[in-house]
Amino acid sequence: MINAVLVFNNSGQPRLTKFYTQLDTSVQQRLISEIFTLVANRPNSSCNFLPLPPLLAPPSSSASTANSQHNDTPSLVTYRHYATLYFIIISTSTESPLALLDLIQVFVEALDRLFENVCELDLIFNFETLHATLGEMIVGGVVVETGLDKVVEGVRQQGRVAKRPVNESGGGLGRGF
Repeated sequence: MINAVLVFNNSGQPRLTKFYTQLDTSVQQRLISEIFTLVANRPNSSCNFLPLPPLLAPPSSSASTANSQHNDTPSLVTYRHYATLYFIIISTSTESPLALLDLIQVFVEALDRLFENVCELDLIFNFETLHATLGEMIVGGVVVETGLDKVVEGVRQQGRVAKRPVNESGGGLGRGF
């Protein structure tokens, strides 16, 4: 299960924070800060997988052995760095890290198609499209679509519905309405 999707710029300013598990706001803010620090300080030659910082890591007690069989606790940070943005996914150990890297790649390619050479300003001023794209791919922490064409078409269809005028003619409920 995916617990969170985060997007930061190189300065550590969050451009997208979407949590699929409930956490206190203070814990979310500390987690965002810790994860950015860990990811930003890694050399480019290192792998794109990290263990979760101790802030959310499961406690090491006898209860953790029971949790290892039913592993719903977040434990893995997967990230990719593109130009000025870091795309980060926090997940459980049941998710494949390579599949998560592919998910990040599809997400970035979908944004690139929707914005035609996406940049950080596109994400700032068009956050609705950013969230719609993520919503086409992940629902409730579960990946539902990874087909690039389907994701882009779904977001474009949402945009057409949102921009349609209220008094559009043709196909109403009846005459006079």
